[in-house]
Amino acid sequence: MPGTTALRQPQDVRPRMPALPREVLPHLKELERFLEEQIETFEPQLRELVRYVFASHGKRIRPTLVFCSGCTEDGRILAEHVHAAAVVELIHLATLVHDDVLDGAALRHQLPTVGRKYGAPVAVLLGDALFAQALIIAADYLNVEVYRTMALASRRVCAGEIHQTLERGNPRFSVNEYFEVLSLKTGELFSVSCLLGARLAGRDDDYVEAVARFGMQLGIAYQIFDDIADFWGDEDQIGKTLGTDLASGKFTLPLLCLIERLPENEAAEVRRDVLAGLANVKDLAARMTRHGVLAAVRERFESELRAGENALSPWLGLTPTNRLLELAGYVRGQLARVAG
Repeated sequence: MPGTTALRQPQDVRPRMPALPREVLPHLKELERFLEEQIETFEPQLRELVRYVFASHGKRIRPTLVFCSGCTEDGRILAEHVHAAAVVELIHLATLVHDDVLDGAALRHQLPTVGRKYGAPVAVLLGDALFAQALIIAADYLNVEVYRTMALASRRVCAGEIHQTLERGNPRFSVNEYFEVLSLKTGELFSVSCLLGARLAGRDDDYVEAVARFGMQLGIAYQIFDDIADFWGDEDQIGKTLGTDLASGKFTLPLLCLIERLPENEAAEVRRDVLAGLANVKDLAARMTRHGVLAAVRERFESELRAGENALSPWLGLTPTNRLLELAGYVRGQLARVAG
């Protein structure tokens, strides 16, 4: 009718599904082809298991970091980047297979974990085989410096996992120790992925150091996102078993922040419940929301991302820099979907 305003239809305000930089998709396809070829190099007793792990892969963020940091100004990458990406992905997959055993997880990327499907002893040995294959590829295709860098990164990842495992059930586990664990178990492989990409592309030392710093901060932020998802995520959306850290007595950042904000008697009660296996994810998440924990943890997540972005600020405009910053936006989008 004249003089009236049409009613607007309600808009869907849910965050859009974040996407990886589209320029890396052809490189990821090359990686998939290379990994598929690797299956036949395993012993016949392992091939079905390896194929199962490859089929339940995640977002391939670490290989994407190799490709983003290593591309030329016209977007090309070298064959060595595919090989390096395969190495970091195999190391990552090996750690996931082992982690799922340690955490007693049932799901990984919407499929039963290797431990749940084949048993914990098989999963542990398969993880070892994946580690070994990563080192074989590094020895066959990459130089000694890269080989040593990857071996050292693998050891540091294991050190982080061991530290966290030994501290399970420690009610005095601190925020500083939490970030020390994160820098080893997650940040290290993100960092080395960026470092290798830039190093193989022949970038100068200052830029290699900057992208490695970016990768470390991005990795820490990504683990904070993962810890947030453990309390506020949805298993169907995330695609893996949630609440395993809590069930196994791990004090992650949301839980540590809650304990800091509670009166001592309530904090002690939370610690006791966690150690006794009586803590409930939904109840704790509701309490965290009341005490402003989600906002505080999100602020730390954003602080880590900004620190990584700032490390790249002298090189704004370079193609690899642009792609890495786009990847930081992807991680922000992941958090927005879980706890927008």
